[in-house]
Amino acid sequence: MLKVRKNISLKALNTFHFDIYASEYIETNSVKDIQEWLETEKPDLKDVLVLGGGSNLLFSSDYSGTIIHPLFNDMKIIKENDDTILIEAGAGRVWDEFVEFCVNNKYYGIENLSLIPGTIGAAPVQNIGAYGMEAGNVIEKVNGLFLDSGNEFSFSNNECSFGYRKSIFKKELKNRVLITSVIFRLSKKKQFDLKYGHLEDKVKGYGEITIANVRKAVISIRNSKLPDPVLTGNTGSFFKNPEIPASMYHKLKTKFTNMPGYPLKNEKFKVPAGWLIDKAGWKGKRSGDAGVHHEQALVLVNLGNASGKDILKLASLIEKDIRDKFGIDLEKEVIVV
Repeated sequence: MLKVRKNISLKALNTFHFDIYASEYIETNSVKDIQEWLETEKPDLKDVLVLGGGSNLLFSSDYSGTIIHPLFNDMKIIKENDDTILIEAGAGRVWDEFVEFCVNNKYYGIENLSLIPGTIGAAPVQNIGAYGMEAGNVIEKVNGLFLDSGNEFSFSNNECSFGYRKSIFKKELKNRVLITSVIFRLSKKKQFDLKYGHLEDKVKGYGEITIANVRKAVISIRNSKLPDPVLTGNTGSFFKNPEIPASMYHKLKTKFTNMPGYPLKNEKFKVPAGWLIDKAGWKGKRSGDAGVHHEQALVLVNLGNASGKDILKLASLIEKDIRDKFGIDLEKEVIVV
């Protein structure tokens, strides 16, 4: 069923809690209804935005176009054997509820992605990742609609062009598709990735290394470092971790001896953006109601009544300072609308 409303507040649908308005808002759990609406209305795709949980969006102003909010919530097992299982989950389902289901049933592959806010449909767009795991590693197919024609598609993992916090849906097909469901291939055999930071030590603190204890450890770490978006407006990591040439990293390392870096295959190093921002003195700073979180410098927060423009102004000051101090350009992970 298609519900259409006009001039609706999106405060509950963006985790920065900006009280901005959309000229038109549509929510549905029917592919057919969306197809009929596209055929009848023939909208200008520049004015259409698909919105899930709003956990990676920054609205800089009211939205004058149409918001489509998918409510597809079905989940079913497609196929399984002794080693793996294929599960299809609707784009509107809450991501962490899906992770919890998989952990409870001992399906391995996304337990490190516990407590990431948002919906299933956003997972392939952003190729969400944490603690050494990425959604793209276990996504088998992404199903959806082309908004220009209403035709359905089913993209394989390779066709999604997954990379670090990117995909074909964030680049070439940005604002051109509506994801309806995602099929995940998960393992039924024990396999863990605990190399990131102190994750393994944290897991062992709960006793035996089990999938349940991995989830428990990840949730504990996230809660200790990241603000709850329900209580404090934020989108989690605001910037991507920059990748810089190895020569540049080694040169900076002579000046900043404790600068962390992780070697990549392409003669580059990945440097934690949070460390750069913290080292530059921004942790805990605020400008009006826009601030940098006091525990995790990578997170920008709405401390009351900040607007999208306020957050962007603060982000711009941070970007300039990091460029001046380190010669590194930060790239936003959040999508600015």
